[in-house]
Amino acid sequence: MGRIAAYATLLYTGDTTDPDRAKFYGDMQETLTRISTHLLFFGLEINRIDDGILDAALAAPELAHYRPWLMDLRKERPYQLDDKIEQLFHEKSVTGRGAFNRLFDETMAGLRFDVDGEELAVEPALNLLVSPDAETRKKGAKAISKTLGENIRTFTLITNTLAKDKEISDRWRGFDDIAASRHLANRVEPEVVNALVASVEEAYPRLSHRYYAMKAKWMGMDKLNYWDRNAPLPESDTKLIAWDNARNIVLDAYGGFAPQMADIARDFFDKKWIDAPVREGKATGAFAHPTVPSAHPYVLLNYQGKTRDVMTLAHELGHGVHQVLAAGQGPLMADTPLTLAETASVFGEMLTFRSLLEGAGDVAERKSMLAGKVEDMLNTVVRQIAFYTFERKVHTARLEGELTSEQIGELWMSVQAESLGPAITFDEGYETYWAYIPHFVHSPFYVYAYAFGDCLVNSLYAVYQETDAGFAEKYFEMLRAGGSKHHSELLAPFGLDASDPAFWQMGLKMIEGMIDELEMLDS
Repeated sequence: MGRIAAYATLLYTGDTTDPDRAKFYGDMQETLTRISTHLLFFGLEINRIDDGILDAALAAPELAHYRPWLMDLRKERPYQLDDKIEQLFHEKSVTGRGAFNRLFDETMAGLRFDVDGEELAVEPALNLLVSPDAETRKKGAKAISKTLGENIRTFTLITNTLAKDKEISDRWRGFDDIAASRHLANRVEPEVVNALVASVEEAYPRLSHRYYAMKAKWMGMDKLNYWDRNAPLPESDTKLIAWDNARNIVLDAYGGFAPQMADIARDFFDKKWIDAPVREGKATGAFAHPTVPSAHPYVLLNYQGKTRDVMTLAHELGHGVHQVLAAGQGPLMADTPLTLAETASVFGEMLTFRSLLEGAGDVAERKSMLAGKVEDMLNTVVRQIAFYTFERKVHTARLEGELTSEQIGELWMSVQAESLGPAITFDEGYETYWAYIPHFVHSPFYVYAYAFGDCLVNSLYAVYQETDAGFAEKYFEMLRAGGSKHHSELLAPFGLDASDPAFWQMGLKMIEGMIDELEMLDS
């Protein structure tokens, strides 16, 4: 079933506008859902076994191997419903949540953004926001806001429906917070997430507010327009990086850390496990799909030659390496909770960035590279926590009734202003930009996992810098564990504890240190 689901998903994401692929994907979803209803009894009945009986059974080595999976399953026990209700929820997901996910994907893939008479899909349109030309960025931004605005009622309907669908499920299961089911799925305590969110929000003035004020000065502006936020610096090298060069950059960086890491990543290129080019109808963004442990992962990119695209390649290959190493845990325990699933990807990015930074030719190049990395980290940490806050506001407000497009836009704008700071101007039209972000649709409250992973890796990298003796082997052991260990067990060998507020401060201080260096380079 896992192989079939992976095949249908990957085929569909290759061209979401192809009606034959869409039908095949939909048919497979329905068929697999129908089949899997006959397997629901297994987990439900295991959770009805008395604790004493299960504990005694786990003394047998054959079953003890599956203890992590069984203990995770037991955590679902308080929220488990009657068998028939579970079956109904499961079967109705195809025409409920799944249908609205598909509506979002197909609507987004079909949108076109008019820039000087040229009709662009969403990825090329978004790519204009990192153009070195200010007028091109503005035209791209205005085209995006116009098309999203023309379709905002559809995205508002999707958002209202999915938020209500989640509220119904949460209420029946007895979750006491709108994000509690996500925390449970991530195997992370709400207190840990709250500590992360509070630490990042407290750091907004020292990070995003401070950096964007500096960037406005570099760009010769009092304030940045929202479409200038990710613009390259005036002195940045904007030449495109060919695919073969990107391959060598990432593999060299991985190999510098550990040859084994480069060897695993090299397979993705040599065995054609990567779909890199931009195409009409292709799914937006990037991902690494683990498929099933007995097969191998696949990576999807929309590679356009920017330095950020090279970092995305390093990021997704990090996922791929993680998925290959965790496959030994088997289908029940190979998947990693989302909070730790970003560890290898962000670590791969960091290795690639540090390798490029060491090769910087002069101060201007170093400044440009540091600025790019700071912006990526702000997008990963500050922006994703702001996204999480926005989702909380939307789902909380939805409890009182349907939200209008204007109401959602107001919530979006308030969170953006708070997180990005006073050095950015948000013109009319930006209030629609929440609509294109797929995580809000596909994985509610997923976004904090990016900030979790980035801060975790910053702390992990600080340990690596202090002493790299034996670090690589401990790192690979962490990746091989897949979903078989809690984050506290995985971080203990490195002397790290995510429940300690100092842990998050260590990660944020790395970003702050890069901004400090930029200030010194600018003086």
